[in-house]
Amino acid sequence: MPDATEPLRHELQIAAPPEVVFAYFTDPGRMVEWMGVGALLDPRPGGALRIDANGRDVVVGEFVELDPPRRVVFTWGFDGDQRATLAGSSRVEVVLEPEGSDGTRLMLSHHDLPASARPSHKQGWDHYLDRLARAAAGDPPGRDPWLATD
Repeated sequence: MPDATEPLRHELQIAAPPEVVFAYFTDPGRMVEWMGVGALLDPRPGGALRIDANGRDVVVGEFVELDPPRRVVFTWGFDGDQRATLAGSSRVEVVLEPEGSDGTRLMLSHHDLPASARPSHKQGWDHYLDRLARAAAGDPPGRDPWLATD
């Protein structure tokens, strides 16, 4: 098992160019196609990132770096003081590299996660990055089965 100082890493191929994939991290309308039911995104260094992930859990952070369409870095955590990953306490780095004539290799590194939060974040990124790959490739993933059903 990796130690707590190692970032959680994910890598996948997406059948869309980096310009398309990048927008799914910076445009609120595109964000909610793959993650969340609402998003407030101000994609500039210091700009707000707030994602209502499922009608119950709210991600809060800010954009740190943007290098369109190659790289985006933002802080990440959950609203509320009873969370293992507090608002803005971890950092997500997304690197997008062209792959073939119209594809992208996405490499996501999630830094500074508490050990207790690693399993749920691994499961979450597996789930949501699969949805991102489908959405960016033009195959909308539909309603997220993880949405709260109060």
